[in-house]
Formats: sequence, structure tokens, C-alpha cells
Amino acid sequence: MKHFKGKILLTALILTVVISNSCSLLKTGMEYDRLKRDVLRLHILADSDSVRDQWLKLRVRDEVLRISDSIFGGASSREEAEEKVRNNLRRLENAAERVLRELGCTAPVRAELETVHFDERTYGDLTMPAGDYRALRLLIGSGGGHNWWCVMYPELCIPAACEKSGSIEDVFTPEQIDILKKPKKYRIRLAVWDKTRAFRKKLTGKNDENREAA
Repeated sequence: MKHFKGKILLTALILTVVISNSCSLLKTGMEYDRLKRDVLRLHILADSDSVRDQWLKLRVRDEVLRISDSIFGGASSREEAEEKVRNNLRRLENAAERVLRELGCTAPVRAELETVHFDERTYGDLTMPAGDYRALRLLIGSGGGHNWWCVMYPELCIPAACEKSGSIEDVFTPEQIDILKKPKKYRIRLAVWDKTRAFRKKLTGKNDENREAA
């Protein structure tokens, strides 16, 4: 009888741990999905990996960051920021090409808004988890070289943002900040969440993230 009760207690303990972990995974996963959905990234791709092309990429970066606040400063959501960028894609191309021409480079620049898969990337003391994000991409020439990236919305890489009194606590939830600042703690959990999402999408044919965003 004691042996039987011991099995029941052990089973109950295991179930408690499983349920607790499942709830924790669900909460983390939902915050992770919101984080990806609310961020607009900047992705500048050099023409090649030559020293000159990489240097030119950084000059384009400087110009894009210089004018970016005038393009979508004050946006209150990723969707609003994206709409402002969409209306100024040609302006961004012209600004980038002007810089290149002044430096003797004839490569064209293509600006586009895309959903892009990013590996885990660190910017300052924040680490953006791997995943699919909306991004403003600037491709110089073939776009075959190493890239430079940052987060444009919220404004984490725009010079004007440094002059504002706000902080990441104003735009991210405490749970999201924990994800951004403690990547090792969440790396496996987020990978499991992505696998679970992919498996569910395969079974149902539905994209949960898009449905939640609607």
C-alpha cells in the first residue's frame, strides 16, 4: 500500500513539474512572439566582403541613420514605422546612392521591406533571439557581402534616440527585457517553442502568430 501511495505521489510530482514547465514555456513563447512582431530591423548588405565594399556599407549606414528619424520618428507601433518607411523607400535609395557616388562607387542600392530570418544577434547589451522579423533591407549592388544590422523600431540604433529620456523599459515588457538580456537562459526554451509552432502549423496549416496579430 505504501509503495502504491509512493507511486501516486511521484506521478503527481512529475505532472506538477510538467504542467509548470508547460505554463512557463507558453508564457515565454507568447512574449517572444510579441517581441518579434513589434520590432522593425535594419539590414544593410554590402556588395562584397572586400575592405572597400565593407567600408562603403558603413558610410551608407551612417547616412541612413542620419535621416531615419525624419522619415519615421515618432512612430507609435511597428506597423506605423513600416508604413512610413514604405512611403520613403525611394528616398532611402537616393540617399544611399548619393553617398556612394560621392565616394566614387557606381553600385545601385535597392531598399525593400521583407520578412527576414535572423540568427541570434547581439546589439550593445541586448541580444535579439533568432527568428523571423520584419526588416528594412538595403542591398548595395549584389548584396553578397557581410551585413550590418540594428533595431530601427523601437529606436535602438538611431542617433536621435540617444537624446531621448526614454529607455527600453518604455517599449518592452519586463519579460521581453529578460529575454533580450539573458539569451543563454532562454535559448533552448525558444528553440522548443519554434519547433512546437512549426509542428502545429504543419498539422493545422495555420500561422498562429499572424492570427494573434490580427
